[in-house]
Amino acid sequence: MEASQLMPVTSKNIVGARVQAARMRAKLPITQAQLSEALVKHGVSIDRAGISKIEIGARSVYDFEVKALANVLGVTLDWLMKDG
Repeated sequence: MEASQLMPVTSKNIVGARVQAARMRAKLPITQAQLSEALVKHGVSIDRAGISKIEIGARSVYDFEVKALANVLGVTLDWLMKDG
């Protein structure tokens, strides 16, 4: 199959860019590793590499992970799920 016939790569989630934005806009921006550690306290295990994959759209995100991300990042689910 030629490269021109391949399906375009699309994001596996709509929250990735907003996760990164929320991390960076905090009064004290947090690192991916710090976000990973904070998620553990909410019963969600996503390592630093997983956070990176979410932010670039290479990893899907479960609904319970989205909820924990919103809680840890101090944003609403509506804001986090807003596409665009």
